[in-house]
Amino acid sequence: MKNFLRFMKPGDWAMLLLAAAGTAALAPIAFSGGAAEKAVVRRDGVVVAELPLTQARRIEVAGAMGAKGTTVIEVQPGRARVASDPGPRQYCVRQGWLTQPNAIAICAPSHISLSIAGRTGSHDSLAY
Repeated sequence: MKNFLRFMKPGDWAMLLLAAAGTAALAPIAFSGGAAEKAVVRRDGVVVAELPLTQARRIEVAGAMGAKGTTVIEVQPGRARVASDPGPRQYCVRQGWLTQPNAIAICAPSHISLSIAGRTGSHDSLAY
């Protein structure tokens, strides 16, 4: 490492600093999903409902657990959540309010998912 630093010139340091500043400035733009616009509810991967985040609404979705109950999705302006689910661990309910594009709550036992969608897509690390 010491040998490498010996060969660095002032212009090299300036370019390194410029590249780091450019990366830091562009990162928020590259990874933003735009404004949250709608809540997308899926059952077994099939879209059941698309709810705009502009008005309050509450829907019930029958999941894979059948007679044990339904999953309740609640939408308020700018946010959405899973209000209740018949699953035993309540992980999707504990997610709380989703407000950012590409945020997701998955109710695995019920095969229900709630995601927030924006106007533009964003990078999804799960796709890689």
